[in-house]
Amino acid sequence: MTTAGAQPFVDQYGALKGALPGTGLPWLAELREAGLARFASLGLPTPRDESWKYTNLRPLEKVAFGTPNGEAVSIDRLPSLLPAGASENRLVFVNGHYRDDLSTLKSLREGVEIGSLAAGLERSPETVAEHLGRIAPSGEQPLLALNTALSGDGLVLRLGRGAKVKTPIEVIFIGAATEQALAYHPRNLIVLEPESQAVVIEHHVSLGGGATFANSATEIDLGDGALLHHYKMQAEGPEAFHVSTVHARVGRDAHYDSFGMSLGSRLSRNEVSVRLNGRGANCHLNGAYMVRGKQHCDTTTLVEHLVPRTSCREVFKGVLDDEARAVFQGRIVVHPDAQQSDGHQLSKAMLLSEKAEIDAKPELEIYADDVKCSHGATAGDLDHDALFYLRSRGLPEGPARRLLIEAFLTESIEAIAAEDLCPAFLASIADWLKTD
Repeated sequence: MTTAGAQPFVDQYGALKGALPGTGLPWLAELREAGLARFASLGLPTPRDESWKYTNLRPLEKVAFGTPNGEAVSIDRLPSLLPAGASENRLVFVNGHYRDDLSTLKSLREGVEIGSLAAGLERSPETVAEHLGRIAPSGEQPLLALNTALSGDGLVLRLGRGAKVKTPIEVIFIGAATEQALAYHPRNLIVLEPESQAVVIEHHVSLGGGATFANSATEIDLGDGALLHHYKMQAEGPEAFHVSTVHARVGRDAHYDSFGMSLGSRLSRNEVSVRLNGRGANCHLNGAYMVRGKQHCDTTTLVEHLVPRTSCREVFKGVLDDEARAVFQGRIVVHPDAQQSDGHQLSKAMLLSEKAEIDAKPELEIYADDVKCSHGATAGDLDHDALFYLRSRGLPEGPARRLLIEAFLTESIEAIAAEDLCPAFLASIADWLKTD
């Protein structure tokens, strides 16, 4: 039985089924059908679902989304977060379609595979089949199940043992809609075998000003000793809906380092689930967001410590103005065998308006007795003492407020390992403050 909210997307699957990447592969067809059936039975999540308690997708149901076409869109200038020449590999997707004419892929050495999912399914489908749909179980996540059914193109990155990609890999997702609202479902797969290293940068932007729904999913598998720096900028337009689901599996002594900045979209949700599977595995989940007007920004994380001596650090900072609303749901689970685990989680929000709101729900579930775990959540206005100090030194109130906000957010960016990326994140803060 298909729920009412799910029916338009089920119909879209029927219309797109023959054109999706990997058509003709029996294992992928089975995976898609299972995802569609699961989504049809669950429907779009509602606030009655505990993990969606503070985020309502009702506005999404009121939009009639059409079938995207990325090949026909003209792009004059590519948005980039990196200085010229800083990236040798750039993949561009427009409305979920890979654009070879806009992308740049350097001739790669043995053991390094960078390309689009569609190309990977044509060139080596058995390699993709080893991981696609196996890292991210979509049983209880309806939008992940929807992505599995309608998964379009996306990044495939696979590094062999000991391989290192020295320059960042930039992946640009452009949503271009005018009169017709568009929905697309990117699917990314990142597999780093033992001792390999990479930096991946996602950049999500909009063109045209129309309504778009980007429902992306990313599966990450890090072998023993692997290192992945994964950075994301979400700066889509005011009519965009953005939902991102990331599942990462981290092996022994491997490290997953994630940072995301959200400042666009009418409604956005970034959900990250990390399984620390090997001794010494660790992850950093950090982020910043800036929202105003009636924007809604949801950050939901789950970190599972499954074996001894694993660690995680989470720090998320946000600034809210006008009637904007933010959500932080962070959950750390320490399983019974995960002795000597170390997990810390912190959410800090600055509210610039009496009507701005944040709902914070940090959680610890600990089933082991030899652990170090903590969590915290704070929300408040600008520091009035600091504001008074700056004004007493001659700064007008406006510049003084902007200086304090910038300092609050800049702290979350300073730990980014990719130094070439920091100026772009800092510039985005300054640009957001200029429009205040």
